[in-house]
Amino acid sequence: MTQTRVLKKDPVAINHLGEKYVVGQYLQKDVPRAIALWTKAAELGSLDALFHLGNAYDRGEMVQQDDAKAAEFYKKAAMQGHVLARHNLGFHEELMGDINSAKRHYLISAKMGCKCSLDTIREMFRGGVATKEQYAQALRGYQDAS
Repeated sequence: MTQTRVLKKDPVAINHLGEKYVVGQYLQKDVPRAIALWTKAAELGSLDALFHLGNAYDRGEMVQQDDAKAAEFYKKAAMQGHVLARHNLGFHEELMGDINSAKRHYLISAKMGCKCSLDTIREMFRGGVATKEQYAQALRGYQDAS
């Protein structure tokens, strides 16, 4: 069934097949094939594939580590509504020293229901980096999304 959908260029099926190849579930593990499938699925509009590619380049586990490419994939997915890509983009911005941009990404993803972003904003508040209003805004947004 998945193979039929892959042949019809279904981005969800192509991404799913990439997930199976990357861990070797039901198929022999083939990381380069997984990356190629995720790339194709991303071209066809899969947000999850963009997120997987962002993770791959961010961690450098399956491809050579590349912060710029990771951020590019996270941004593409985040701008289309992928919650965890938005959180990871915030984390990437934080590592690059752009705290204000990071807080914006965390606030957006917290309002989309991302608990890890809410927790990050809370820790930023405790550390004096985020304001009480920003934390309250994130908390309200998170509660509304849940």
